[in-house]
Amino acid sequence: MSPPAMIGRYRVTRRLGSGAFATVWLAEDDVLDSLVAIKVLADNWAHHPDVRARFEQEAQVLRRADSERLVRVHDVGELPDGRPYQVMTYAAGGTLAERLEEGPMSVGTALRTTADIAHAVTVLHESGVLHRDLKPSNVLFDTVRGTERVLVADLGLAKAIAHASGFTVVAGTPGYMAPEQHLPGGGLDVRADVHAIGAMAYQMLTGRTPRTGRGRSAIAPSRLRPGIPRQVDRVVLRALDADRDRRWPTAAAFASALDLAPKHRSLRWAARIAGSGVALAAVAAAGGAAVPYGTPVGWVRVADDTGALSVAVPAEWARQLRDSGWDPAVIGLPGGSAPGLQVGADLTGAPETSAGLFAGRWTGDPGAVVLPVHDSCTRQPDRRVAAAGLVGREVLWSDCVAAYSEVVLPGLYLQIRQTDGIDRTDDVLRTLRVGHS
Repeated sequence: MSPPAMIGRYRVTRRLGSGAFATVWLAEDDVLDSLVAIKVLADNWAHHPDVRARFEQEAQVLRRADSERLVRVHDVGELPDGRPYQVMTYAAGGTLAERLEEGPMSVGTALRTTADIAHAVTVLHESGVLHRDLKPSNVLFDTVRGTERVLVADLGLAKAIAHASGFTVVAGTPGYMAPEQHLPGGGLDVRADVHAIGAMAYQMLTGRTPRTGRGRSAIAPSRLRPGIPRQVDRVVLRALDADRDRRWPTAAAFASALDLAPKHRSLRWAARIAGSGVALAAVAAAGGAAVPYGTPVGWVRVADDTGALSVAVPAEWARQLRDSGWDPAVIGLPGGSAPGLQVGADLTGAPETSAGLFAGRWTGDPGAVVLPVHDSCTRQPDRRVAAAGLVGREVLWSDCVAAYSEVVLPGLYLQIRQTDGIDRTDDVLRTLRVGHS
């Protein structure tokens, strides 16, 4: 196929790719001295009203979303023969499909890329749009000011989430489609896109798409590629679950799990924090980049009323705060009042079933610390941990009705309660700060 010399005011240089419905050309914008990608509807589809409408709708959706995580539409037009076109972002880094031709990625790169895709899809979902055809050829890479970024493209099959229950035509790409997409009228929601993102993650990790269907579950990635952490297995396989009620509920939730997956061990405990007395937390949302002992993005920092003790927690934990101290007698030390705080999603209703943290200071002989015995739980082997320049141990309690980990450091005691299957203990400890009261 020979390239047209011009498309509108844009000078065409070469073809970037083509599909069933459109061809994409690389062109130069001589007025603004920049490169653009121009997507032109195929001649054999230009006079099909439904296909043309879908092509035009794609441009409208991308323009409304207008995100740096999505391919942007800068202009639209029509060729002399009536075919519509879209002038779009040119992503010089190519597609994920091209990168996968070289084989699996490193685990860190695969998870980071998957999280970026999930964040981009979250933008679409928040705009009320379901992609329905997420696959490696629709994931692009571009470099802006020296930093590579992931862009999601090709919304030709995208539909409004509000109308998803009425889909009657099977649409998508085998290997990435969720089971419910194979059933006309089955009703779709954002979890169909979560499945597709999970399939791409699986392919980036193992070099192949997951083999599911007919009641089969995907083989754990670590069985195909030794060395992949089990927590990564769990995060990715949950996205691929045939039962959408068991998948990550949103692309954003999947992205959060991916951000943490490489750092954590399996967690199937819940937690319990002693004490009562609650005040609303006065906390500020974190921003900017995470730093080793600072506040990670999306977390908030809380402190006791003396300012001697502070720690950061995920924002969803920081709904209520008790900051007036504690009595170290609960761990076998002499009674009294010491700096301490308790933060959680719900400290009044059923705190043992909601995420949260307790942290308290103490003085005395470390050998005198006696942790409570929980007859209904199983104590796991102790683990050496370090935080705030101190070295201590972590005790994990499993098989509880609710579940938790306890950390004992010289002069510090923490209980960390987690309910979403992700162990953030090490991340919390990295944010711990201790001063003088």
